[in-house]
Amino acid sequence: MTDVNQTIERMLADRKANRRDFMVGATAMGMTATSASALWTGRAHAAEPKKGGHMRAGLNDSNTIDSLDPATFNATTMIVISRAFRDSLVEVGQDDSAQPGLAESWEASDDAKEWRFKLRSGVEFSNGKSLTTEDVIDSINVHRGEDSTSGAKGVFEGISDVTADGKDVVVVKLSDANADFPFLMTDYHMNIMPSKDGKADVLSDAGTGCYVLKEFEPGIRAELERNPNAWQSDEFGHVDSCEIVTILDDTARVNALLTGEVDVINRPEMKTLGRLKRVPSINIIDVESNLAFTHPMRTEGAPFDNRDFRLALKYSTPREEFVENVLFGYGTVGNDQPLGPKMASYDADLKFEYDIDKAKHHLKKSGIGDTAFKYRFADTAYSGAGEAAQIFLEHWNKAGINVGLQKEPKDGYWSNVWNVQPFCACYWGPRPIEDMILSIAYIGGAPWNDTNIDIERVNKLVVEARGELDQAKRTEMYQEVQRLISTEGATIIPAFGKDIAAANKKVGIPGKLGGGWEMDGGHFIKRWWMS
Repeated sequence: MTDVNQTIERMLADRKANRRDFMVGATAMGMTATSASALWTGRAHAAEPKKGGHMRAGLNDSNTIDSLDPATFNATTMIVISRAFRDSLVEVGQDDSAQPGLAESWEASDDAKEWRFKLRSGVEFSNGKSLTTEDVIDSINVHRGEDSTSGAKGVFEGISDVTADGKDVVVVKLSDANADFPFLMTDYHMNIMPSKDGKADVLSDAGTGCYVLKEFEPGIRAELERNPNAWQSDEFGHVDSCEIVTILDDTARVNALLTGEVDVINRPEMKTLGRLKRVPSINIIDVESNLAFTHPMRTEGAPFDNRDFRLALKYSTPREEFVENVLFGYGTVGNDQPLGPKMASYDADLKFEYDIDKAKHHLKKSGIGDTAFKYRFADTAYSGAGEAAQIFLEHWNKAGINVGLQKEPKDGYWSNVWNVQPFCACYWGPRPIEDMILSIAYIGGAPWNDTNIDIERVNKLVVEARGELDQAKRTEMYQEVQRLISTEGATIIPAFGKDIAAANKKVGIPGKLGGGWEMDGGHFIKRWWMS
């Protein structure tokens, strides 16, 4: 009977299940229709958000050099903290559409070169300061201009001017048309902060979000309490308080969930998912995603400035094996294009077949010979990065490529290894639209172009596609970009994954989870609840 009960519990926990499917399955296992109906009704009530309680989250992806300055954000912990105590003009909704944030509405000129954002009235920061157009303009300007060091500088490079029209309208003018510009305002760097002395106060803990940041120890922990005056308080901000603790070790993070030290974790170790699924008190949350597992090669020096050498690595990378043995099936084979399967322009016909003979051909053509180099990785790059490194090594060696593995410390990986060392493990969190990833990482001169690649045709197409209002034409452009980056680029993308999290069943989870990043688009603190 225990097995039957556990199966029933798993069926009830499946967010994709409907009432009919549950009733058929439950009665087939001997349950009466009345009992099954009562359980389903209880499940429906449990899915209704409840106010109150304290949520504890154990998260990967944090560093001791983390800062409240959104220009520096590059990992999940700071993203979810900022999503809780700050807001953006526009949000990615739980249906993946662009939803009003601090801007209650927006409109574009006919040529999509001017966008007008109308601000909500009566919004206050947690320190009592009223939201103004100055706050919004100064916050946008953090990410633009020659002096900006923001990781999102490439995203907002097309902005030529930002001004106010009256007390509640912000006007953004673009140098080139951009039909998807409101989505750019959902970028996780785009926090709205209070202005101070004519600039955005990037280190301020005052925000307009559903929560107030009470304590912040970079790379260690954060404490948040519900903001009673938040403009979204009727719809979101369910728990009274939330504690976030950094747990970089995959095994320790899973154990913390199993022992009840935390209520929810991100990125459970993939090889533990089968065991976690059998635990009656645990829910596995998996969301289709544009999450990309990437392995960038910096092209400013040998051997990665050699296209044939890069092709030798690409042809000898076992993509299906990566999906099966690293992602345990929770993913889709990638072909070194950066645009994922949830994007409208995703090219499903693009293939980079595993071929050791072709790899050997390109290695010989490169003239690199047996020159040795290092591939660097850490578990914080992505769950299973160590196992992936061993798989890569076996197959690259089959092609005659002389590579050594270098395991790096978890803390500081994103500042000391990624975008610094010549070849390493990386991941790119999901973005909702093409331009948000291309402009930040794949055009020449972009600050997070972690391969330093500069393909003139790609640069041109990305700009043209932004302003193309015909979706079919835009798709053609973006598919050409995918083909060029796949064959000419310098990153190996063996797969796109799912956003995976795990939570105790006392954590209430909405039926739909937003994209744009893991953990419900980074909004889980304000959208989830304790039941």
